[in-house]
Amino acid sequence: MKSLPFIDLIIVIAYLAGMVAVGIYFSRKNTNAEQFTKASGRIPGWAIGISIYATFLSSNTFLGVPGKAFGSNWSSFVFSLSMPLAAWVATKFFIPFYRSTGEVSAYTHLEHRFGSWARTYAVACFLLTQLARMGSIFFGIALSLQALTGYPMSTIMVVVGICIVLYTVMGGMEAVIWTEVVQGVIKTIGALVILYLVVSGVSGGMPSIIEIGKANDKFSLGTLAPDFTTASFWVILLYGFFMNLNNFGMDQNYVQRYHTTSSAKEAAGSVWLCVYLYVPVSLIFFLLGTCLFAYYQGNPELLQTIKMQVAAEKLPGGTSDAITSLAATLTPADYGDKVMPHFMVNKVPVGLLGLIIAAIMSAAMSTISSGMNASATVFSVDIYQKYIKSDLTPQQSLRLLYIATTVFGLLGMITGIAMIGVKSVLDVWWMLSGIFAGGMLGLFLLGMISKSTRNTEALTATIIGIVVIVWMTFSSQLPDTYSYLRNPLHQNMIMVVGTLTIFLAGVLLTRLRRKQPVEKEVLLHSK
Repeated sequence: MKSLPFIDLIIVIAYLAGMVAVGIYFSRKNTNAEQFTKASGRIPGWAIGISIYATFLSSNTFLGVPGKAFGSNWSSFVFSLSMPLAAWVATKFFIPFYRSTGEVSAYTHLEHRFGSWARTYAVACFLLTQLARMGSIFFGIALSLQALTGYPMSTIMVVVGICIVLYTVMGGMEAVIWTEVVQGVIKTIGALVILYLVVSGVSGGMPSIIEIGKANDKFSLGTLAPDFTTASFWVILLYGFFMNLNNFGMDQNYVQRYHTTSSAKEAAGSVWLCVYLYVPVSLIFFLLGTCLFAYYQGNPELLQTIKMQVAAEKLPGGTSDAITSLAATLTPADYGDKVMPHFMVNKVPVGLLGLIIAAIMSAAMSTISSGMNASATVFSVDIYQKYIKSDLTPQQSLRLLYIATTVFGLLGMITGIAMIGVKSVLDVWWMLSGIFAGGMLGLFLLGMISKSTRNTEALTATIIGIVVIVWMTFSSQLPDTYSYLRNPLHQNMIMVVGTLTIFLAGVLLTRLRRKQPVEKEVLLHSK
């Protein structure tokens, strides 16, 4: 990071060294697989709560949310408003269920309920979701640090990825949790510092920001009309509820943490602590996006610099006239993700810049490290020990977890490199997670709620759900001749419709099966 001032460089190096040191410290305790995956159930509930909060508060939030608020409005904040209801369902039903089973994998019970295919399907969906999540977060951090350091995005991903792999592999779940506690604090402080600097730079302060925001409809939570074809209030609310239900209810990242506390009560308390922290802090990031919009409205020459940068990236090798023409056509949604990195490069004073970079790294590292650990756990328990070799010694189990953690970290890094050039980090993550998580959550709810549903009905319902999800995802690519076959709903509805399709189809098929014997008996009596 040669372009950084020396004091900021020292802060960043000290932060990275500190994270690796935590991994080295906890590596002494990792003598078996249970310690690596569950931290032997000795972590206090408040630490788990901050850890879950830090996982939610990824670089997608740190960079994507201000960029989204800058480019449009606060409609995505409705996602946060859906969290309390999803948390209530999780603490009332899911946490007691997982604690009673004692299974470290969130998907083992699906095999007990419907057979091995259900477990394998859920595991595949989870691992794909994790790759999408880790990739989008690697991309998000590289997007920002490229502006701050001048290094290529791929190089940044490799350097940060190596540090994450080191402390996650060495320290296991306990290192993941305690580093996330530190990271949660650092990135919250970083957000507040940036907010203060932006507000201070706007002539007229917060009153002026509110006035500009109102004039440009920046505080809108989306239309309240029953419109499911755009990112309306109801679309985001439904998507947020189902996605948060998936997160709290069956995402291995969170389910694994429920086993690291000493009781179900502490596990439930950790979920509510996450909600109490995340909802107001996510609001700060939306406010930050609006403040940045007001700041750049008052500094059009800086805004022009950003537009030219984005236009140059879209037209590599283009003439200056072509780049200038393209820059004139760009909208705030086209360059929203570039605004906060630009502000940090030009307006954050020496000393604080190192803290901000550490905060951005924290936002990425907390989510990626937990994703690596959870993915390795699922691969070990649900794939390797089930299909390849079940009778592993403690040393073999631990070695497998080390290797799997490293591999998933590298795969996440490669996915991030493949995302270079996308328009919006937040949009990409929401779309991919909705596709992969929809079917998984639908099958899970079918197994928990419909007690009489059997293997055949569940498999048929899942196939129907997958067909619907594939159609909703890819029908927009159909030629104009077949435009009537395109999905008319907003892409965030894929998660909602996919989940409901599997659940309702399974319930309907179960009722039809139960009805058939009765009808046969009536026919026999009538004869």
